[in-house]
Amino acid sequence: MDASAVPQFRNGGLAAAAQTFGARGRQTRGDAATMTDATIGQGAAKSSGGIPSFSDIVTILKRGDLALAFGVLTILVVLILPLPSVVLDLFLAISITLSILILMTALFIQAPLEFSAFPTILLISTMLRLSLNLASTRLILSHGHEGTAAAGHVIEAFGNFVMSGNFVIGIIVFCILIIVNFVVITKGSGRIAEVAARFHLDAMPGKQMAIDADLSAGLIDEKTAKERRKALEDESGFFGAMDGASKFVRGDAVAGLLVVFINIIGGIIIGVAQQGLGFAEAARSYTLLTVGDGLVTQVPALIVSTAAGLLVSKAGVSGAADKALMKQLSGYPQALGMSAGVMLVLALLPGIPMIPFLALGGGAAALAWTSQKRNKATVAEEAKAAAAAPAAAAAAAAAAEEPISTALKIDDLKIELGYALLPLVNGPDGTDRLTEQIKALRRSLAIEMGFVMPAVRILDNVQLEANTYVIKIKEVDAGSGRVWPNQYMVMDPAGNQVGVPGIHTTEPTFGLPATWVDAGLKEEASLKGYTVVDAATVMSTHLTELLKNNMSDLLSYGEVQKLLKELPKEQGELVKDIVPSQINISGIQRVLQLLLAERISIRDLSTILEGVADALAFSRNPATIVEHVRARLARQICAQNTTMNGYLPLIALSAKWEQAFAESLIGQGEERSLAMQPSKLSEFMVAVRDKFEQAAREGEAPVLVTSAAIRPFVRSLVERFRSQTSVLSQAEIHPRARLKTVGSI
Repeated sequence: MDASAVPQFRNGGLAAAAQTFGARGRQTRGDAATMTDATIGQGAAKSSGGIPSFSDIVTILKRGDLALAFGVLTILVVLILPLPSVVLDLFLAISITLSILILMTALFIQAPLEFSAFPTILLISTMLRLSLNLASTRLILSHGHEGTAAAGHVIEAFGNFVMSGNFVIGIIVFCILIIVNFVVITKGSGRIAEVAARFHLDAMPGKQMAIDADLSAGLIDEKTAKERRKALEDESGFFGAMDGASKFVRGDAVAGLLVVFINIIGGIIIGVAQQGLGFAEAARSYTLLTVGDGLVTQVPALIVSTAAGLLVSKAGVSGAADKALMKQLSGYPQALGMSAGVMLVLALLPGIPMIPFLALGGGAAALAWTSQKRNKATVAEEAKAAAAAPAAAAAAAAAAEEPISTALKIDDLKIELGYALLPLVNGPDGTDRLTEQIKALRRSLAIEMGFVMPAVRILDNVQLEANTYVIKIKEVDAGSGRVWPNQYMVMDPAGNQVGVPGIHTTEPTFGLPATWVDAGLKEEASLKGYTVVDAATVMSTHLTELLKNNMSDLLSYGEVQKLLKELPKEQGELVKDIVPSQINISGIQRVLQLLLAERISIRDLSTILEGVADALAFSRNPATIVEHVRARLARQICAQNTTMNGYLPLIALSAKWEQAFAESLIGQGEERSLAMQPSKLSEFMVAVRDKFEQAAREGEAPVLVTSAAIRPFVRSLVERFRSQTSVLSQAEIHPRARLKTVGSI
């Protein structure tokens, strides 16, 4: 092909391409009228080879998480790809704006924790400046020989303005900025952050104990305690992060200094050796660009360092920086007056410019006079208020003082913990195992026994041993034990000592041998068939048994009133018929207490009241009424003692003992009492104990059945040595109950 054919081929190819493109463009515009927005977006993406459109980028930037990820990726891309000078100018402006925003935020926040994201922002701003340093270095070394605008107009403007045509001045100014940033601000703020982090970590256990003490004393509630714990954790984490983040600023200053020297030396070498410039021209051009680049980088770094110093040094100052500083500086008019006097004296010295010192001295004197006047007015108002309302102050003091009558109040249920057991209430993971189990216990007892137990107050007692707890009922010790919060109690169901290493002890509820083992041995103990429970379960089980043994004492007059008021309307009419004409609420309370003393549920209150109404026809003695009510509750009592196999195991009292008890009763009617010989009583107790222990070895838990006349007296003896044994009369055996006699006495 000759040379003349080449332009013709090129022109022909361009013309054909233009015609083809025009045809496609017209076809696209014609089809666009029938396309939806989604189709347009898909078509645009396909036509551009998968590159997102401008609208897609705007959609991404509207989401904060995607925008942040996009910004960080952009910073990383700048480290690799070259930037045009126009784009570099934009990013430098962003860097300066971001640094000023950080400084203003640090000035206006009320407390350091309000700017808890500062370490993260510091890292991002540092990476932005370093990436721009690398991008500008690439432009300076590549195009520095073309003139001072090679790296953009921002760097050129900073270089010309600071250097004023003399690159030596620029280098000196840059070095001074480095010294101020690196030696003064960065080093001081880093030291403050380091000490603050160390002190906060050392003081954290004491502050947590103070929060727990306030919570136990009732000064704060659980919500406030959680908020204070969260603030304490955030504060420690913040100062710890600030300690590490200060190293970013220090490294940024060092990196800026190294980049400047590398750019100057490398630029002079490239300009002289590769571009053919003279040494003076190369030194001037590359130094101006490098110093301008360093200033553009170091000015935002200096601003961010100042913000970091303000933030870490504001630990004990509340409120915005201007208000806090002005309040403290103007709080002592004497200091302002002395400062004004010194400046006025300096203004009179020969050679000293008088106008600046006179102006400053006059301003300080005016501020001192204003502060003094304001302080006097404040003191006068306080004195006037104190003199005008002494009675109100005395009344307020009397109201604030806790009345002595509050000392008479007692807690129905209370658990006192040693300090090592506090994790059971306020766990490190925010759990509250003991409280949750007590809530579940009160709910289950309400369903089982028919009334809601009083609330349980939990508090610490420094006088107790570390792992000891005490359960009190109406301020009287009802039981105690020792538990280990982070360990597990292992027990052998057969009642033998377990073969797992640990702390051997006695189970506090039933007195069985037990062992406290570490959490790592829990699975091993379970595989051996042992019973494994945690500390909170041990305490809740102990509390359950104590409540069941003392339920009659916890049923108060007010609780009985509440139960009667909550009865259905039909049963309410029955209450009106018998209360108070035949029996008062105290009498009903006594009947219910006698039932609870033998662990008979009072949930079926309607049946109990019907039995009370029937018994009132012939007796008003609570003990006699209870026996009649128990007969009405025969189905419930038998079901309560029925085994899993569906039968009621029982041990019958022989005719000999029936006659012995009947002959030992003295008195008539409601005045009857038991007068049996001590030897006979001892013989009866031994016989009962042996027979029930034999039944227990056979896997049975029988009830003792007697005649109705002697049942209360037999029960009064049995409860002294076997309080959990049920004693039933023959009238309490339901006709449909399946019976199994396992022995007789």
